[in-house]
Amino acid sequence: MAPLNRGRVVVFPLPFHGHVNPMLRLAAALHGRGLAVTVLHADHCAPDPAAHPAAFRFVPVRADVPAGLMASLDVAGVVTALNAIFAAPFKDRLCELLVDGDGVRCVVTDVVWYSAQTAARELGVPALGLMTSSAASFRTFVAYPTLLDKGYLPVQESRKEDPVHELPPFRVKDLQRVDSSSLAGFAGMVARVVAEARQSSGLILNTFDAIEAGDVNDIRDNLQSIPVFAVGPLHKLAPPPTKTTSAQDRAGCLEWLDAQAPRSVLFVSLGTVAAIDAREFAELARGLVGSNRPFLWVVRPSLVRDTSGKLLHPPVAGVEEEEETRGGRGRIVPWAPQEEVLAHPAVGAFLTHNGWNSTMEAVSEGVPMICRPCFGDQLGTARYVCDVWQVGVEVGDRLERGDVKAAIEKVMGGGGAEGKVEVREKMKGLKERTDECANEGGLSYTALTDLVDLMLSF
Repeated sequence: MAPLNRGRVVVFPLPFHGHVNPMLRLAAALHGRGLAVTVLHADHCAPDPAAHPAAFRFVPVRADVPAGLMASLDVAGVVTALNAIFAAPFKDRLCELLVDGDGVRCVVTDVVWYSAQTAARELGVPALGLMTSSAASFRTFVAYPTLLDKGYLPVQESRKEDPVHELPPFRVKDLQRVDSSSLAGFAGMVARVVAEARQSSGLILNTFDAIEAGDVNDIRDNLQSIPVFAVGPLHKLAPPPTKTTSAQDRAGCLEWLDAQAPRSVLFVSLGTVAAIDAREFAELARGLVGSNRPFLWVVRPSLVRDTSGKLLHPPVAGVEEEEETRGGRGRIVPWAPQEEVLAHPAVGAFLTHNGWNSTMEAVSEGVPMICRPCFGDQLGTARYVCDVWQVGVEVGDRLERGDVKAAIEKVMGGGGAEGKVEVREKMKGLKERTDECANEGGLSYTALTDLVDLMLSF
């Protein structure tokens, strides 16, 4: 590692698990290139310092977050409120760092922290934005006014399958939105994000040439005044957190996988935020049991909600009581070390919500996907997985046991053996190109070097 004498970078992730992780991986990559790192973080979402380089400095940004805000399903409303709440406290913390004279070269905030971008610019500090989801997602942000003007949004049932000519390969139903937020609220949030990105000192994308070269080039063409760096997959360019998996989690997941045949297990996880209703939960359970294949299923406490958003207690017992599941063919856990699970040789496919981090991890490990997107950028990512990269299959807009079973058979064998071979071969090739991008001399590796050079020029 280069000596830490090249100045300091301040990073500020959005306080959601799927945003914090890639930001801290970026921080670790910058640290590995000789830059000191200060992590500003929301007080209620503090990373564990023990899991990161000892030289990292963690500084809480304290603010009065209303009770219940973070549990709201109105994602656009939550993000807008957080930007307003944290604008002044973030600016105060950054001022303190500047007064300390610690050689702050620049700030990297989540691109959705548009108020933090404004605050840094007002203090004369170069600020870059990190887009933690796909380049295609950011392209959708840029195109949102056009999508509204042309009537693609709000989505009409009669047009759901229509192509969006301005954003191939999307169909109307794939367009990024959050149904629990008002369309006006989501569009307003997106407009602020894009406006601040245009005034930033650079845009960092957690993606890479092998999967989104065209989208990255389109962004560069649109944001001609600022540099754009495609440095993904970040989890391949930086070491993982140093905190080891607990003995309990290892016994619950990894040791159980050790006893399974190669590529025989379906890993099922819908991330940390996405939710399904009780009917879908039951259909998914019956589809898994009916597949007659081993499965590892993450059933977190917040997975099942009713139509009003109220949390329900998922009927896990009904699945566990199945004779075959009791015999050890299925394993249900509240949490799993996902990167380690996907890297395990026993895992043959991944039923996923297509969050960007999950998708990138699956691609990096060469694991084919069964796609059940829930909201936001997940919808468009599933389209890329299935139709562009052709490394996965859709399971349908609503989970049905027959569709779940058929998708598993298509990806893992059985009645769809030909599909299995084709998907696996395409995924193998995509994994190889992913490794080429992340290895020394690859496009992502070089982009990270260019990013560091820019930071050193400030």
